[in-house]
Amino acid sequence: MTDRTIFFVSDGTGITAETFGNAILAQFTLEANHIRLPFVDTVDKAHQAVRQINHTAEIDGNKPIVFTTLVNMDVLHVIQAGCQGTCLLLDMFGTFVNPLELELGIKSNHRIGRFSDVSKSKAYHDRIEAINFSLAHDDGQSNTDLGQSDVILVGVSRSGKTPTSLYLAMQYGLKVSNYPLIPEDFERQHLPPALAPHKPKIFGLSILPARLSEIRNERRPHSRYADLVNCRMEVAEAEAMMRRAGIRWLSTTTKSIEEIATTILQEIKPERLTY
Repeated sequence: MTDRTIFFVSDGTGITAETFGNAILAQFTLEANHIRLPFVDTVDKAHQAVRQINHTAEIDGNKPIVFTTLVNMDVLHVIQAGCQGTCLLLDMFGTFVNPLELELGIKSNHRIGRFSDVSKSKAYHDRIEAINFSLAHDDGQSNTDLGQSDVILVGVSRSGKTPTSLYLAMQYGLKVSNYPLIPEDFERQHLPPALAPHKPKIFGLSILPARLSEIRNERRPHSRYADLVNCRMEVAEAEAMMRRAGIRWLSTTTKSIEEIATTILQEIKPERLTY
């Protein structure tokens, strides 16, 4: 049963409102219906949002919870006045920006969204370049320009290298290469030769064999590739190889992409990031 309806209202993409709101809601056992209302950047759109929120309150029989990151004060005032008493309104920018203005003695820029005016943002273009680099160097596709990599991930096939690479590129603008460890590497008992000069940037991903078998069976059911015995062998060989090479590694079995990425950043500390 749905306990509450949650609105994320923003005059930009709403990513900040949703990310922050979900982090708070994760502290509660709550089944909720999430409704995103991005680009509420005019008074007319604000009135439309108010009607939708109030209608939901009437249908549900309880107050919706509304997270907002509205910068335009005219738009925010419409939401505040129109939903007074009918919802729980959590103005995230007001909660943090106003006290900071008082403490710093300066007014905020009131920029709408972190993606506004991206054409002038070097960080944005760096992130796009990092995504393209990571896609080109996915799954050992290319040995060229490995020196430009900020991070090089190694591990058996389906251990989480590709999603982690793309997350690091999209969130942090890092150029990430990833290489699958294959039977030929196990026979040689050392990492692929192309990786040897870049050892400080290498981080390994492993996974429990039973979970690896489940994942591979979704892709190639009843194959040797997905067989549990084979998965046990590959994982054992890969972990032994990483230990011999002195490569830092972790098991991705029970970890989220965010946790994996955070651990990698703590260990590798790419130069382009500030700490």
